[in-house]
Amino acid sequence: MTEDVQKHSVHTLVFRSLKRTHDMFVSDHAKSIPLDEQSHHMKMGVKLKTEYEAVLHMPVLKEGKDRELKKKLSHGFSSIHIHTLCVSLDDPDYLITGTHAYPSGPGVALTADTKMHRNPSEGGVHSMALALPPSQVRQEASRTAASVAEIHRHVGGAERSVPDRGSLMEGGGTRNSALSRRAPTMPKPQWHPPWKLFRVISGHLGWVRSIAVEPGNQWFVTGSADRTIKIWDLASGKLKLSLTGHISTVRGVAVSNRSPYLFSCGEDKQVKCWDLEYNKVIRHYHGHLSAVYDLDLHPTIDVLMTCSRDATARVWDIRTKANVHTLTGHTNTVATVRCQAAEPQVVTGSHDSTIRLWDLVAGKTRATLTNHKKSVRTLALHPRQYTFASGSADNIKQWMFPDGNFIQNLSGHNAIINTLAVNSDGVLVSGADNGTIHMWDWRTGYNFQRIHAAVQPGSLDSESGIFACVFDHSESRLITAEADKTIKVYKEDDTATDLLY
Repeated sequence: MTEDVQKHSVHTLVFRSLKRTHDMFVSDHAKSIPLDEQSHHMKMGVKLKTEYEAVLHMPVLKEGKDRELKKKLSHGFSSIHIHTLCVSLDDPDYLITGTHAYPSGPGVALTADTKMHRNPSEGGVHSMALALPPSQVRQEASRTAASVAEIHRHVGGAERSVPDRGSLMEGGGTRNSALSRRAPTMPKPQWHPPWKLFRVISGHLGWVRSIAVEPGNQWFVTGSADRTIKIWDLASGKLKLSLTGHISTVRGVAVSNRSPYLFSCGEDKQVKCWDLEYNKVIRHYHGHLSAVYDLDLHPTIDVLMTCSRDATARVWDIRTKANVHTLTGHTNTVATVRCQAAEPQVVTGSHDSTIRLWDLVAGKTRATLTNHKKSVRTLALHPRQYTFASGSADNIKQWMFPDGNFIQNLSGHNAIINTLAVNSDGVLVSGADNGTIHMWDWRTGYNFQRIHAAVQPGSLDSESGIFACVFDHSESRLITAEADKTIKVYKEDDTATDLLY
């Protein structure tokens, strides 16, 4: 005979559960265990180093507090001898002002605009603001960048707005010298006509992975996972020629503007040079140890750049087939490479989340950009400006040559960015793994259009990725290579006007 189960109210059960939880963790909060001073100092020292090391060198702006802070820091670091990293705060030559009110990092180089002197106290800033005539208030405020109180509140800010005269002299000369911050204003983007689907071209039997337009703008070439290279008439979209020779996916194609040659690379580790007068391979470039993901031609000299899954990029002499340089430094697949005539001449993006700018003469890295958090799969060089963009799953970033100075982020295309293209009108196109295309205004980063074209009938809905996109040389048409085995051509909507949008 089974024993009856005693029933309890919900209140009782909850109370018992709380009591069991309290009994289990009460020892964690008990104060009976004495605090070990040495362990506590070591814990605080490690925490200071790991979390605050980047700002430990910063000056103390409140006069009379620097000795006390130095004593505390040294006491906290005594167990692990980290205090030797800190610069003496008693040194009057340590505090630096000029273009910024405090140094932005260790080892700041002094320039003509950066003079060494002690920052004024907060009281000194107030009295100085009150003593100045109104005509000099704006000039002095812009030179000192911000009051001491503002600096304390906004430590780490990248920029400081120029303070307004009215905020300094508010109330007819009262002591209210809080410097106001102007609200950031977004620059007005240039209007671009929207793009619409113009033509869908079928013919490949696999994913279309790469596109290139020939210099005469008469035809374009595509490479596919069906191992073929096809040449299409740009005006009509009709197939002109199919080239076979690769034994795996063709990942990159390029047409030379200096010779009648077509170059291709693929996952079969091969890099081929095709003579378009005879439609056959005339050269092979051997050396890569794994799949070759991209290639590009130098615009002014006869060299070819390729990049591979073997974490290298290689520079080839087109005529002699010699491997001029092997560019090493990336730690993962090099997914994209771009060339230009100006220095630095070669830029690569890798799955190790970095971008490298290379010195082509020396064959060495000139700069390494580490801002991205995800794999960098594509690069696009602006045709007129000395800038470029990189695409990754975290966002699109714009950079300034020659040192790779960061310009801005283009956020909102939340997918794996496979390809970028930019034209002279400042239209940046990003194509993603989920089949979406975003159109951006290059100058402001404004996303003015989003396109998600339907997949080809007979294909799966999931097969809607964009693998490559390119503008033709007239920049009036955009050609995309997609996972539904088609090539799509877009053009600007001629009927659209600025008044409608």
